[in-house]
Amino acid sequence: MRILGAVLLVIILGFLGWGIYGFIVENQSLEEKVAELETKTAALKEDITESESEIKYFSDEANLLKELKSQFNYREPGEKLIIVIPATSTNE
Repeated sequence: MRILGAVLLVIILGFLGWGIYGFIVENQSLEEKVAELETKTAALKEDITESESEIKYFSDEANLLKELKSQFNYREPGEKLIIVIPATSTNE
């Protein structure tokens, strides 16, 4: 009778140990997913902050016109484009 009780106890402890091991493995997997999602969330928050900054910058008409001129060589009627070429120095 004692042997049967001991065997039954070992079997129960084995199932409990296997269940606990399964929970530990699942917990580690979930912690890795949480860390990955936190990294993605931080990157997205940074993107949002950058986008909000750009929206604020381009909301000002003067900044919009400045970017239009610099990126697309836009000129207003009567405005002339001047290209400044730096002087080259020759060291002899």
